Amino acid sequence: MLTSYNVGNTVMIRTNAEEAAMSHSDLHRTLLVVLALAVGLSGLSVAAGCKKRAEQTTDADTTTTVEPTDNGAQPLPEDDGSSEPTATPPAPQYVNVYFARGDVLGVSRRQIPATKAVATAAMRELLLGPTGLEGEYGLHSEIPVGTDLNTITIRDHVATVDLSGEYESGGGSLSMQMRLAQVVFTLTQFSTVDSVAFKLDGSPVDVFSGEGVVLNAPQSRADYGNVLPAVLVEDPTPGITIANPLRIRGMANAFEGTFLIEIRDPTGRTIVDTFATAGAMGEWKAFDIKIPYTTDHTGIGTLIIYTESPMDGSRTDVVELPVKMIKE
Repeated sequence: MLTSYNVGNTVMIRTNAEEAAMSHSDLHRTLLVVLALAVGLSGLSVAAGCKKRAEQTTDADTTTTVEPTDNGAQPLPEDDGSSEPTATPPAPQYVNVYFARGDVLGVSRRQIPATKAVATAAMRELLLGPTGLEGEYGLHSEIPVGTDLNTITIRDHVATVDLSGEYESGGGSLSMQMRLAQVVFTLTQFSTVDSVAFKLDGSPVDVFSGEGVVLNAPQSRADYGNVLPAVLVEDPTPGITIANPLRIRGMANAFEGTFLIEIRDPTGRTIVDTFATAGAMGEWKAFDIKIPYTTDHTGIGTLIIYTESPMDGSRTDVVELPVKMIKE
């Protein structure tokens, strides 16, 4: 028996026994039926530059792993536009930091000292580079070691970030695009920032590096689709302790707007096999879905997000995220 429900996207859940009994052709026909029904549903009308708010999981001072009990929403305060943590909300705060995973963008999560200057705090975390554990998760940074943050100012939803000259040193065209995307995505996660203007040691940047990257206007997320995976998962991030139901948030631009989701428990057994839709192909759309699951084991499981090749049905654009599960 198939159970379908809508959460802004169309989601179908199957049990393992049902999947074993279902042939590949039956599955394909079922997917087509559900997708046909989804055409009549309103998609998530969030632009490619949609900003994500999420909580993160690494301590800013010690770079040790912090383990939230779930990955529910914890809204960030608006950034006060300053470069110093002058105002201090009482509760711990978390921010996303955007690194590279292979040749596409990836995401991690950090705890920051309580502050209203959250954009500044997030940039400082980004410039620290990945921790050893984040490196084990396949994350690395294209931002050169030694790059310093001079100032950040925010006015009319544009963040102007002033970095030291090391920021444009070394690397080729892909490296330059990736390091720019790391900063743009890290800063545009906040409600007060839609785009980012760059300075190097106080001088505005119109052409970036010897690669000649033109930056004659503030940069938004829409400018960096070439370094995004087909599905960018912004929550959960690697290593987080997940809740039931599992909340998955991010943005996607997949074939026919469809991507597939698999959850494996700490024994490696598949406990969820489902799919979701987020807009139409060729258009970046935000998604925010909740998927129930049960497990009899506590430990490290795996969230797998992927698309399916229209040519042969093989898995493409695969992203595997280790997540911590707790037996219920």
